[in-house]
Amino acid sequence: MGDEVRAEIRLADGADAAVIARIHLHSRAATMPYLPPQKRSPEQVTRWVEDVLLKECRIWVAVRDAVVLGYAALGGDVLEHLYLRPDARRQGIGTLLLDEVRRHSPHGVSLHVFQQNTDARAFYERHGFTVLGTSDGSQNMEHLPDMTLCWTPSDAAG
Repeated sequence: MGDEVRAEIRLADGADAAVIARIHLHSRAATMPYLPPQKRSPEQVTRWVEDVLLKECRIWVAVRDAVVLGYAALGGDVLEHLYLRPDARRQGIGTLLLDEVRRHSPHGVSLHVFQQNTDARAFYERHGFTVLGTSDGSQNMEHLPDMTLCWTPSDAAG
């Protein structure tokens, strides 16, 4: 791998909550302009990271030169979130985080993605995820059509 993908992947802790919240907000705004406007303040999103995400998920952060570039949150066998700083996209950081998630998901992992999020869909397809189903969005907070994708170790070999 080239120098650009050099990053350390480590487990997140409470000290990472504010930067994870910033990445979450900035990435969604930059990559998914079709989403409804954010109603929560950065402080509220930070509290959500502290009180919900860090308690319910295993979270890994990608760090280069002491700067957190992105995070992945795994709840059981579901990839709940994988977000990068907008300036860290297309450098292999998402792949490093996804590889870490897959290492901790020996039986496979699933996720939900908005149907409109063609960049994310292409990313996951390149990494062996397949479509399990689609939905009209009635079950997600944004009420946007989404898809359930799945990866199993046998998918990678096949």
